Amino acid sequence: MAATTNNSGSSSGLIVSFGEMLIDFVPTVSGVSLAEAPGFLKAPGGAPANVAIAVARLGGNAAFVGKLGDDEFGQMLAGILKENGVSAEGVNFDKGARTALAFVTLRADGEREFMFYRNPSADMLLTPDELNLDLIRSAKVFHYGSISLIVEPCRSAHLKAMEVAKAAGALLSYDPNLRLPLWSSAEEARRQIMSIWDQAEVIKVSDEELQFLTENDKVDDESAMSLWHDNLKLLLVTLGDKGCRYYTKNFRGEVDAYRVKTVDTTGAGDSFVGALLYKMVDDQTIIEDELRLKEVLKYACACGAITTTKKGAIPALPTPSQVLTLLNGTETE
Repeated sequence: MAATTNNSGSSSGLIVSFGEMLIDFVPTVSGVSLAEAPGFLKAPGGAPANVAIAVARLGGNAAFVGKLGDDEFGQMLAGILKENGVSAEGVNFDKGARTALAFVTLRADGEREFMFYRNPSADMLLTPDELNLDLIRSAKVFHYGSISLIVEPCRSAHLKAMEVAKAAGALLSYDPNLRLPLWSSAEEARRQIMSIWDQAEVIKVSDEELQFLTENDKVDDESAMSLWHDNLKLLLVTLGDKGCRYYTKNFRGEVDAYRVKTVDTTGAGDSFVGALLYKMVDDQTIIEDELRLKEVLKYACACGAITTTKKGAIPALPTPSQVLTLLNGTETE
């Protein structure tokens, strides 16, 4: 797994992100329903694509694997990957299905609700035979979510990609990124998300996802550790404006958040994950050193915080200089 160089010129280890890329339509006004919104801002998104771009914007080496519609939106999204220094060698186009769309309601507090147009969208139709296996085998880190597990043939493509990446020695990173409206039921979502749980070595969940997966209201160490498995090296629970908690085989703790003026939380978790993977792709021993891990998580929390200060995910993902400004100039809560 030699380091390869992506469009941004980075020679660090390759992070391959697998899954969906779509267009988010974000209301121009916060705190209104979709019906009341006077207009929408077109924002490229999709959690795995956000992670790839987050990595590249920080100076890392990233590739995206997925399927887009062979339509104007699909071509636009592929162009956005390339413009942001992400390899699109793993992107396929479907002539028969459209690129997925999501209308996002922004509540007054910056949190979101989603309405999806995917029946079916191109990302759901990726087949195992369409995977760029050479690209996947070259990954040092292989990152994925759970939306690609919802239907066939994409589910089989997801499982095949994981298997190939693991066999080639990649670290497997999982952010379930729960979107309940896309699943047939909460029970099915929980079952499928957990069906690949014990293969991932790094897992990040939000506090709400922790509650959903454990089926209780508690967000505490006992609840988090009920999700631990023997292959896991690092479990992270993000707590929004309260920072994050971390759990490893040998230690656990928490990192505070950074105070910012939140406009839109879209992509904050993806920015956090991208920063974490970027910082550890070439030195995974960070997971075993609590002091170094805490520094990396502070950096990741700063990235997540910055991403909430603008509408849309990709436009808000930070550059290294923006992160340093926040780290050097702002006290954590």
